[in-house]
Amino acid sequence: MADFSWGSRSPLEHALVAGAHGARGTEAGVSLTEIRDFDLIQVMARRGQAAELAKAAKARFGVAAPNAPKAVQTSDAILIWSGPDQFFVLSKGGKHTMQTLAPALSGPASLSDQSHARALINIAGSKARIMLAKLSSIDLHPEVFPIGSAAATSMDHTSVTLWRGDDRPDGQAVFSLLVFATFAESLWHTMLDAAAEYGVEISHSEELA
Repeated sequence: MADFSWGSRSPLEHALVAGAHGARGTEAGVSLTEIRDFDLIQVMARRGQAAELAKAAKARFGVAAPNAPKAVQTSDAILIWSGPDQFFVLSKGGKHTMQTLAPALSGPASLSDQSHARALINIAGSKARIMLAKLSSIDLHPEVFPIGSAAATSMDHTSVTLWRGDDRPDGQAVFSLLVFATFAESLWHTMLDAAAEYGVEISHSEELA
């Protein structure tokens, strides 16, 4: 009888090789970090109940859920716009799961657990914007795409949710993206190719930021 393992695995388990990639001899211009072991719930308003969902979300999280392409930081989660009347709840540690969110939100909204259906990648470094510009038509200039901006877009013909989080202590911008797990490995190699000329530092982390 075949042995089966039901333990969760990273969609980049075989593709991610930690360390340096591409150009050497100078500080890496791009850092790519896969974030592992996170909770991701998609919340979609039921027909005609967007206002009720907004009230329920405000009561649950203490902040207004994004109703435009934005990412909103709460004390223990990130609420990321994913389309009209819908958003993701990204968190760690089991604080915002299907079980914990359903009592507050399942009346005006449909909930879907996407925790193992998406890969989460953080992108930073002095050449991060230049690298992303090779793959996406989104204008990431800081005046156009400031901290908290988000977009449902595509990178190299792959659908992604992209947003800008808080800057690093050195002032460099940090971008994050969610991509379907089945496309994660392909997009990962595409990003490595796009960033290779600047030097890439590759890692994975259990922390959201």
